[in-house]
Amino acid sequence: MTQRFDQTTVIITGASQGVGAATARQFARLGANLVLIARGLENLQALEHELDLGERCQVVAMDVLELDRFEALLVELKARFGSVDILVNNAGFHQRGPAETVSADDLGKMVDVNLKAPIMMTRMMLPYLRASKRPAVINVASLAGRTPVPGSATYSATKFGLRAFGLALAEELRGSGIKIASVSPGPIDTGFIMDDIDSVTDLTFSQPISTAEQVAEAIAHLVDNSILDLPMPRLSGLLTTVSYLFPGLGRTLRPMLEKKGRKTKARLKQERKP
Repeated sequence: MTQRFDQTTVIITGASQGVGAATARQFARLGANLVLIARGLENLQALEHELDLGERCQVVAMDVLELDRFEALLVELKARFGSVDILVNNAGFHQRGPAETVSADDLGKMVDVNLKAPIMMTRMMLPYLRASKRPAVINVASLAGRTPVPGSATYSATKFGLRAFGLALAEELRGSGIKIASVSPGPIDTGFIMDDIDSVTDLTFSQPISTAEQVAEAIAHLVDNSILDLPMPRLSGLLTTVSYLFPGLGRTLRPMLEKKGRKTKARLKQERKP
């Protein structure tokens, strides 16, 4: 049976581009009501026009740190759609480079956007999820949240934290019917890394590159299956687990992986030359 989300209201943060926009398209095809949150109104409106869902779509230009606005939004959505069912915590921020070269403000922003906001928004969602017939929170984490990544220390920490929050909350809510899960992609072919390719670590590009559409499909499937923590691709997830459990082996493998990543990065840059 084809997966459907009719009469289901899905909130997606960071929805105006990349994985967020692909996730919006995926849930739109499956019949959901959509609430698309991002800072840029113009991109949101362009996506809204593309989806052409009429009253089934609402765009909200706001920062995920505007938590008072989000709390008020949930009340509005409940009145409008009758239920608020799924939250996709996708919005993210990454200022790349060794920690000592990144400003304190940017370190704090990574923590706020990648960890604090999804924790708080999830907490605010819980009363609505308990009243939902198909409740779920799907967190977009990262392979960087499965093994420490030099050059992305704070980003890595926030994604570790997001995964840990999801796994712990899933245990707290066991038996409630509320699904809490995380998807942890490696590099994704979106502007999030491709527009800043020189700053992305070589190690990142040692892993297969997923498309935004592949991640979006995984997010939708996570709502209904029993998986709580999904690395993408699976083999990369195994590699991150091994390098996390055996850091000495990870350090031994790193030069080889970085060499592979440099070759991939060079090829991608060449392919993107005008």
